[in-house]
Amino acid sequence: MWGGRFADGPSAIMREINASIPFDKALWHEDIAASKAHAEMLASQGIVSADDVAAIKRGLDTIAEEFEADGVPENWDLEDIHMTTEARLAELIGSAAGRLHTARSRNDQVATDFKLWVRSAMEAMDAGLRELQRALVARAGEHAASIMPGFTHLQTAQPVTLGHHLMAYYEMLRRDRSRLSDARARLNECPLGSAALAGTGFPIDREMTSEALGFDRPTANSLDAVSDRDFALDYLYCASTTALHLSRLAEEMIIWASQPFGFIRMPDSLSTGSSIMPQKKNPDAAELVRGHAGRVIGCANALMITMKGLPLAYSKDMQDDKPPVFEAASLMTLCIAAMTGMVADSTFNTDRMREAAELGYATATDLADWLVTQADIPFREAHHITGAAVKLAESRNVGLAELPLADLQAIDTRIDERVFEALSVDASVAARASYGGTAPEQVKLQVERAKQAVEQE
Repeated sequence: MWGGRFADGPSAIMREINASIPFDKALWHEDIAASKAHAEMLASQGIVSADDVAAIKRGLDTIAEEFEADGVPENWDLEDIHMTTEARLAELIGSAAGRLHTARSRNDQVATDFKLWVRSAMEAMDAGLRELQRALVARAGEHAASIMPGFTHLQTAQPVTLGHHLMAYYEMLRRDRSRLSDARARLNECPLGSAALAGTGFPIDREMTSEALGFDRPTANSLDAVSDRDFALDYLYCASTTALHLSRLAEEMIIWASQPFGFIRMPDSLSTGSSIMPQKKNPDAAELVRGHAGRVIGCANALMITMKGLPLAYSKDMQDDKPPVFEAASLMTLCIAAMTGMVADSTFNTDRMREAAELGYATATDLADWLVTQADIPFREAHHITGAAVKLAESRNVGLAELPLADLQAIDTRIDERVFEALSVDASVAARASYGGTAPEQVKLQVERAKQAVEQE
């Protein structure tokens, strides 16, 4: 490849550090698709003869069949997937293969291939998140009225419903999918035809190749087109945020599955045992989802650091753009699938959840709200009165609803027997009927809307 410029071939060290075929072979589908689109455009524009282009396309189809059946060979002397494909094409059809690279460079070629790959990864991630949303919505519908403790600072705060809790993660994933949609729209401009950095003097039709590859339009600046990796960063940002959300859900399920909580039983298929303790059922899949979030975030950080100081246009540093994206995509596929299985197949111990919700004075806010609405007491004063009631109940190791009316009236004479109607966990969740609240009727409303949104896509 370099014989016209260099007297000597590359050293063994240069050969090894320069080769990207061990990882960029993953782009072979995209490389062949982009090459076929480019060849068809060259024929349409009269730049390459129709006979040569027909031979090129037949050869590329043969190569695709070979790669599909046997994998991509790793010849480090050929450096990358682009030269591997071109060398094999020359073996199949002879000198006509050399015409394929007319009016393009490996710079716009790799940018195009990588965009196509990342676009597919975005679509696959979105499809996986949609299935996880479906699982969350289905379980939320089952448990729209199942009461559990809601936490702040991991301390019992107020009763909520399990359906409400699960729908919170549906909303996180809705935002994650929105970010992916935005990123995909920004990505969908075609670099092919930008050549090395300055465009080309051949009369190419960039609209034709852009349309053939499913892009919305060609890129507007050739310098930017070959040096841009924002689309890869966008994907990694989206993956990182999604990984954070999956990690939070995994962490909660790990806590809920522990014996002190006992809220949930993980599916056997996503759990492991202990080599020494036969009673153990470890939530390893959830722990690995939690751990993988750090690796995905690390991938985003790695590419940002690679790109941070590069002048225009292409630099060889950008060869390192693909491994972090490939790694993150593989991790996200596993994590989303694992969380979908955990949500769909876990068993919720709703009796234990309700029991926990009745502890920790979770209805204290309801007492304060009752004092405001029924006794016309300012909230700050009601807050103080409720604190005194909680202190008394705590000293006696009983719940608020178990305090005698006389003791409550000793704290404040404006309290009457109607207060007990507000102190049950059922009354507490039913009262939270504001839009987006935890009341079962609100949860059912949000579940139905979510079902429609997911199924209409």
